[in-house]
Amino acid sequence: MQSVEIYTSPLCGYCYAAKRLLADKGVSYFEYDVLGDPSKRQEMLGRANGRHTVPQIFIGDTHVGGYDDMAELDRDGKLDPLLAG
Repeated sequence: MQSVEIYTSPLCGYCYAAKRLLADKGVSYFEYDVLGDPSKRQEMLGRANGRHTVPQIFIGDTHVGGYDDMAELDRDGKLDPLLAG
């Protein structure tokens, strides 16, 4: 199983949806609160090629994008293989 990292904000509905999708799949993840830790926001900006919206999701070394991007991968049957590595 690949490691999963997700940059979030506590006021973000899409962040909750992303975490729920991962939880429904039984996937554990590392969560970084960009509102509570500004250094994590800067880290996210660098890793996500300047994308500033949350969530930003990384599976292994792959930048998935946001919730909509991850949900699309799931609908297309591509998320599970990516998670499996």
